[in-house]
Order: sequence, then C-alpha cells, then structure tokens
Amino acid sequence: MSARDTTEPAYRALAGTLRARIAEGRYRGGVRLPTESELSEEFGLSRQTVRRAFQDLVAEGAVYRVPGRGTFATEGNGRYLRQLGSIEDLMNLSDDTTMEVVSAPRRQVDLDAAGRLRLDTDLVYRMVFRRFHDGVPFVLTTVWWPESVARPVIERPEVAAGATSAHTMIGLLEPHLDRPIVEAAQSITVAAADASVAEQVNCPEGHPMLRVDRLYSDAEGNAVELAVSHFLPEHYTYRVTLRRSSS
Repeated sequence: MSARDTTEPAYRALAGTLRARIAEGRYRGGVRLPTESELSEEFGLSRQTVRRAFQDLVAEGAVYRVPGRGTFATEGNGRYLRQLGSIEDLMNLSDDTTMEVVSAPRRQVDLDAAGRLRLDTDLVYRMVFRRFHDGVPFVLTTVWWPESVARPVIERPEVAAGATSAHTMIGLLEPHLDRPIVEAAQSITVAAADASVAEQVNCPEGHPMLRVDRLYSDAEGNAVELAVSHFLPEHYTYRVTLRRSSS
C-alpha cells in the first residue's frame, strides 16, 4: 500500500509506514533507511513530503541523521516507542503490536465507570486485555462500554477470552457506531501495579506504572469507551507532538 492510500496527510502516512518498518527490525544493526530520493520514487511523493516525514521521526527520536552517511533507526533498548497526535495514531497501534484478551466482555454494575461514561444507567460492559510488542507484554488495559456500543461486538471471536489479534478495540468498535470517534480526553498519572496488573505484565506487585485514562467520544459528544491502561515504563515510551494552531 502506498502512502497515498489514506485520508491522513501524506507525510504522516509515510512516517507511519517507516515507523512500522523500524518496529519490524528492517533497519537494525546500523542498516541505513532509504534516502529521500529513494522514498520519493517508491511512494510517488515529493521530496518535500518525504523530508517532512523524516523531520517528524527525528523529532520523536525514532531516527537520527548522520551528515554524509544517511538516516538510521534509534536503538530502542527494548522499549516500545509510540508517537501520538491523533485518533488515527491510537487506532494504528495494531500496526506493530498484538492484543490478547484476558477477560471477555461482561455486563456488570459499575457506578464509577457509568458515571465517567455519562450514562443514565449503572450497567456497563467491561473487558480486559494486554498488548504485546516483540513478544513482550507492555500494557494491561481495562475498557468499559455503554451497552449500545458493546452489543455489536461482544460475540466477535476477537474479544473471546484468550483470543489474540492485531486489532485495537476502538478499531473494532467504530465500524458499528452511528458516528465516528473524534475525541479522546486523556489523563496521565503514575500508579503502582496491583496484583492483577503485575501478573499480566510480569512485574513485581507495587512496581511503578504509567497509568493512562482515555475517554473516547463520537462526533456528537457521546461517550463511546472508557479505557484505563497501565504501561510498564521500562518497555514503553510515550511521546506527543504539540503543534501551533493554524488560526
């Protein structure tokens, strides 16, 4: 698939493609990335577009440039590096990670989750999964959905206990929604791993974790999913690009 086969800007699509290739290990051991000219020819893009993609990868630390030699992938020291700047970036976690379902969707009463989802009922659906990169579990995520959101997906094989796939949950949900997901309100804190988290990501109980809470909403402001993730900081690097508005 070429970098033009997407609705996102061409430079970001190309950066995502290169990021996925880096994650696959194509440029390990000092192997040079393709030049701007080579990528321009491969994807049918302008040199300026390719240069912008490289600039994003350099800014996030995924690659570095050596004058006279070329561009090289940064050694990750075993960490999963993810640059986030859009809902599409969150959906594209499936490009280079694997989801394993720990607990299949189950209907239950949860006052806190229902309140955060702004529901007029206390009933929600809850599911737990972990995500792997290069065979290493680096995050445990619990999600809660309104019943109307959960109903179309709870019988899918991808969400059965023990199932593994390259999907993201919002990627599975969105085709069944009346309106697209357009917002993820996010908070990041530090939390200690409890017994269940520690068991699933292979760390000691009480180990410091990066906790990320996200509340996804559709185009009319309706809450679609509440997700609480506990990331192992030694296996995960989180970066966000902040850009000045065009106005």
